[in-house]
Order: sequence, then structure tokens, then C-alpha cells
Amino acid sequence: MTLPVTLRALRYRNFQLFFGGQMISLIGTWMQNVAQAWLVYRLTGSSVLLGLVSFSSQIPVFLMSPVGGIVADRFRRHRVVIGTQTASMLLAFALAGLTLTHTVQIWHIFVLSALLGVVNAFDMPARQAFFVEMVGREDLINAIALNSSMFNASRVIGPAVAGVLVAGIGEGWCFFANAVSYIAVIAGLLMMTVEPRRFVRRMGSPLAAVIEGFRFVIGSAPIHHLMVLLGIVSATGMPFAVLMPIFADQILHGGARGLGILMGASGVGALGGALLLASRETVAGLGRWVAISAAGFGAALVAFALSRSFPVSCVMLLPVGFAMMVEMGSSNTLIQTMSPDHLRGRVMSVYSMVFMGLAPLGAVLGGLTAARWGAPATVAGGGVICMGAAAVFGWRLPGLRTEARRLMAAAQMTGGVPPQSGAGGSLALK
Repeated sequence: MTLPVTLRALRYRNFQLFFGGQMISLIGTWMQNVAQAWLVYRLTGSSVLLGLVSFSSQIPVFLMSPVGGIVADRFRRHRVVIGTQTASMLLAFALAGLTLTHTVQIWHIFVLSALLGVVNAFDMPARQAFFVEMVGREDLINAIALNSSMFNASRVIGPAVAGVLVAGIGEGWCFFANAVSYIAVIAGLLMMTVEPRRFVRRMGSPLAAVIEGFRFVIGSAPIHHLMVLLGIVSATGMPFAVLMPIFADQILHGGARGLGILMGASGVGALGGALLLASRETVAGLGRWVAISAAGFGAALVAFALSRSFPVSCVMLLPVGFAMMVEMGSSNTLIQTMSPDHLRGRVMSVYSMVFMGLAPLGAVLGGLTAARWGAPATVAGGGVICMGAAAVFGWRLPGLRTEARRLMAAAQMTGGVPPQSGAGGSLALK
């Protein structure tokens, strides 16, 4: 049977196993995210602590992702991902046990969040770099987009289920369901048949390997410009999700159920953006998409922050999720397309640092700002900054095309991802 172009990566058995397992697991992950935010808010009522818990879960990604990148480049990525998923499952069981026995305290959440951040510092570079081993180079774009689709489909289901469960039987059962959901992805990973990669023996210390990855990112103008924009969006725009319990309770008066609906609304928009990316067959024009979507994300955040109506806020979160997904998914695709395979893990570790690592700094700043000036002003301010950064990136875009073409050609020769059909590579940052 011939699959539609949007689903073409699913013709690979390994990706089928990954896709099915991750879909179940990610629903559990989103359930835990929403339930944990509500638990922190219920225990403390503090916007500052909401930001600090997010900080504790993501700052290890910023600090340890370079080590995770080395591991992803020097060891079998398949085995690394199995190990990180198993560790995540055990941490979820621990949080579930503490909550269901009514012994959970705020410091428990901080510790378990920090440990999960350490796990994610190794998981994200390995998992991102593992895509090319599951589907091959020609379908990498589609695999990344389908993974994003899966992530955001679960983002629609998970928060909605969590809102019902939290309101009905409490947060602990959400944590337990998340822990059980990891069994699906671990089983799928164990069922895969993955050919061992050919490793190029390189002399040098781990520090030299980290420096090599950073040097490549800094010396490659299209990549580091994409990273800078992504970092600004993550630090200033993404705190809207951390502050969502405040919007749900104090501003829109929706409670835990309302929180799940709001998170699900942004997930619906993000799912639409991911499916749009999955329908693309080339990377042509993705640079322009990055600039437009980053600006759209900022504008939609401002509109959401100004709303005081629950239905209107839900509608405003649709373009927030859509634009966020297009910006981040397009950036991920372009960065991987321009990265050689022997550096892919380390490049994606920098991506993880920027995407996940700067978000905690923004979360803390957002929490402090919200405590002083309110959540709406904080989110609106972040949206304005995102629009400004998008304008600067769009202004620099024409000068980056030649270097992007060179990087794609070099990646093809060194085992990276080949330029897509015809002129796609040369037009990637058009």
C-alpha cells in the first residue's frame, strides 16, 4: 500500500514502532506536565514557584546537553534512548507514589524535576539524532514533522484527560498513568532492528569534542542565527505555558479543567502546524517560514494576554500553538539538514540547550515578572520581544542562502542529509 506523502516515514518498521510507542508515552507525559503544574499551584499558590519548578527541570538540559551530545555521537543512540526512557519511567513512578500516599512536598517535586532534566539532557540529543537511523536521509524531514505531529496530538489529548482526572481523583493518578505509558515506548524500542553505526575514531578529550560541536555551530552562520532566534523565542515566549495555571484560575476562572482545555487548545494549533510541515517534500523556503512563524507566535501571544474571555483565549491559543510548532519544527529540520552525521549529536545538544535550556531562565524571569506586574503583562511583553527578534532574523535571511547551500552540500558528502530534490537545498533559507 502506498502511503500519502504526509505519512511517508511510516513505511519504515523502526519508525512505526517508535511512532506507536511514543504516541502512548507522550499522552502520559502531557498528563504529568499539566498535573504537576496544578499540584505546585495547589500546594503553594505561587507564580514564582511555578517558574522555579520549570527552571529545575530544564536547567540540567542547559548544563549537561553537551555531555549528552558526546554520548549520542560516541555510543549507539538506540541504546541511549532505551536507557533514558527507562530512567524517566522510574522517576514518574516515584512521583506517583509520593502523591498517592499524600506525602509529597514541594521539595520532592524540585528534586524529581531536576533528575528528569538530567535524563532529558541525554535523551534529547540522542533521540533527535536517532531519526536519521530510523528512516534514512531522504525522509528525515517527514520523520521530524510526524514526530512533532505526534507530540502535539498527545498535547491535545493529555491535558484534556489530566484536567478531568485532576478535578476528579487528583494528580497522583496522572503521574501513575504517565509511568505506565513508558512501557509502550520501551517495548517499541526493544523490538527495533537497528544496524550499528560506523564510528569514526577520533582522538581527543571529551572537552575537545564539545568544543568541536560548538565551533561548528558558531562558525556556521545559518545554524547559529536559527539557534539565536530559537533561544529568544524559548526564553521570552515559552513562559506562557508555565503561567497557564494562573490564567486558568485567576484570570479566566476555569480551574483545573480549564487548564487542561487551554493547554489542549494550543496543542490543536501545534498539531496543525506539524501536519503542514509533514506535507512538505523539500526544505525550500523554510527559512522564510521560520521568520514569519516567529513573528506570528509573538503577535498571537499578545492577543492571548489581552483576552479576558475563556472562549476567546482558547481561540487565541490555536495560532500560538500553530506558529510555535512551525518555527521550532522548521528550525530543527534546517539545522539537521545542514549538520554532518559525525557532529549531529553535538549539534542537536546545542539545539537542546537553546530550546529547552534557555526556557528555564525565561520561566524564572517570567514567574518573577508575573508576581510584580501580572501574568498578562509578562506574556504580552514576551510576545513583543519575539516579534522583534523575528524581524531581525528576516532582515538577515537573504545573506544566509549561500552559506546554507554550502553546508548542505558538505553534509551530503560527510554522511549528513542530502539536499532535497532539485533546488530545494539552495532555497532552504529563501
